[in-house]
Amino acid sequence: MKLAVIGGTGMIGSRVVRKLTEAGHEAVPAAPSTGVDLLTGKGLDQALEGAEVVINVTNSPTFDEASLEFFRTSMNNLLAAGERAGVRHQVILSIVGVDQVPQLDYYRAKTLQEDLLRQGPTPYSIVRATQFFEFVDAVMSWTADDSTVRLPATRVQPIAVADIVDTIVEVATNPPLDGIRNIAGPDVFRLDELGRITLAAQHDDRTCVTDDKAGMFAAITGDELIAGSDAHLAPTHYRDWMQQAR
Repeated sequence: MKLAVIGGTGMIGSRVVRKLTEAGHEAVPAAPSTGVDLLTGKGLDQALEGAEVVINVTNSPTFDEASLEFFRTSMNNLLAAGERAGVRHQVILSIVGVDQVPQLDYYRAKTLQEDLLRQGPTPYSIVRATQFFEFVDAVMSWTADDSTVRLPATRVQPIAVADIVDTIVEVATNPPLDGIRNIAGPDVFRLDELGRITLAAQHDDRTCVTDDKAGMFAAITGDELIAGSDAHLAPTHYRDWMQQAR
């Protein structure tokens, strides 16, 4: 099977390409470095030529209101190019609870992307994942200084990128869901608790302070980021992953 992986040189996309290739598929990475521009459409027709499936794991360069236009333009361009190429299955990576957090610009933008995909001409699958293990350091850095990390008590259920990649590959190489596959890590944490676990594992002597006004996730006060009972729980635990990462 030939699959085009949009964002195929990034952290997730490159792993998707590798796993598909190892399974015997023809996986074509598409990214600015390969001559593909989602916002202008440049190179899309060539990247999708002969592809049965398109996997879109691209991300907006910003998390602010500009992300709305990024996902609107890129999704419309990709759907149009897919229809011209005769693509039979469009897959995107989204976020668990994305449609329950309208107060965040980026989540509204990802909801728009999902809506455009549903309304498009091609059978589709949406893989919604919880926050990545690999992004915990970045989340901490948003509200940190030399001595303190400030994090809200928002409940999260993080997942390893490797487990996300496994699900994307499984979904993309099977018939379209025409719906959503929710995936999450096996453990629920408060974000401030996750920060303390991370600092301890990294032998970082900074203090993690609970601050319910700190960072983007402070706007979320309920369980919107926690997977529901229909979610597929991934096998990798955060503490085990941290130990292996060290």
